[in-house]
Amino acid sequence: MTQKLVIAISSTALFDLEESHSVFENDGIAAYADYQIQHENEPLKPGAAFSLVEKLLKINAADHGQPQIEVILLSRNSADTGLRIFNSISHYGLDIVRAAFTSGESPFAYVKAFSANLFLSTNPQDVQAALSANIAAARLLPHAARQETRADTDLIEKRPLRIAFDGDAVLFSDESEQIYQQDGLDAFTENEQKSANVPLSAGPFRNFLASLHEIQRCYP
Repeated sequence: MTQKLVIAISSTALFDLEESHSVFENDGIAAYADYQIQHENEPLKPGAAFSLVEKLLKINAADHGQPQIEVILLSRNSADTGLRIFNSISHYGLDIVRAAFTSGESPFAYVKAFSANLFLSTNPQDVQAALSANIAAARLLPHAARQETRADTDLIEKRPLRIAFDGDAVLFSDESEQIYQQDGLDAFTENEQKSANVPLSAGPFRNFLASLHEIQRCYP
């Protein structure tokens, strides 16, 4: 049985929350809470990771028994202000049922609690905290939602999902890079020649790639 791939994602990566965040920045937490409650039935626009999440969740539609991928929402909202987020999840038909609302605290602590293989967020501090704990994590830059035609959507759905990895300090450890930074190019070259037949240690994204590989094995 393939082990489930678990991805934890922040609400700001899944949806475009810039407008409501500006209310928080300009008018404070109380005004932000009122704004979210007043607009709780107004779906949020897709965020930077929306398309990726949508494609990954569609893998579960294939008949392979148990779902192979689970997406978990992590949010600094409270349960009250987070209702709009869950309503937006329902609006777009995303199969996300587990979430943690931290009421302003960093959601990083919940990444390990949910045994997530990957953490996606727009918050650089949260991403750095995850990487420092050797958890695969990536920062996504917010972007304005693009209006798509039906033809655009059909074309996107037909495209295969491709994920590219950097090797250094991502799939593999940064031990060689550290030698280069500390002792220079000559020391780096000497070490690479001596260690040519010694596999590099695993980097933070190694387990994520291994889980993706197991899912790929289910397909011809």
